[in-house]
Amino acid sequence: MRVQACVWAATALMMFGGAAAAEVVDSGPGGFTVRTTVHVAAPADKVYAALVQPARWWNSEHTFSGDARNLSLDAQPGGCFCEALKNGGGVRHQTVVYVDPGRVLRLRGPLGPLQGLAVDGALTFALKPAGDGVDLQETYAVAGYAKDGLAAWPAPVDGVLAEQLGRLKRLVETGRPDEAKK
Repeated sequence: MRVQACVWAATALMMFGGAAAAEVVDSGPGGFTVRTTVHVAAPADKVYAALVQPARWWNSEHTFSGDARNLSLDAQPGGCFCEALKNGGGVRHQTVVYVDPGRVLRLRGPLGPLQGLAVDGALTFALKPAGDGVDLQETYAVAGYAKDGLAAWPAPVDGVLAEQLGRLKRLVETGRPDEAKK
């Protein structure tokens, strides 16, 4: 990844404003859990349909290729959240382990720079009807070994994932994942 972890967190916090409830749920030397919840003013099937198309909403700055259009997600058990690289290369970001369309999508694997550590992660997207749409909750639990521990990772990971969820919300509600220019 081209962006340092501390910059990720600061950027995500500036871009995200108060649009989501992002939090570090717990943290220790061997792991952490982060969670973000957003309300999306759309039916669950529309939110889920967008969720499984990360190329439409993921920020290109948080890809190995520099282009989110290289991302794909095969939303079935054993499916790949993958990224195509130049010269025929690629990245398996995560593997799909649980699919209940319109309700739950769960993936396993370490994202981004966590891939270089001896860790694993479980990323769960849960959709619950609420008011005029759904509450979409993203929970990422990471555990394993890192030479210097994992204590420095929760805030930047939380920031990056909160940014992505905000982009998904904007895509579904406005047709554009980016914030409107001011």
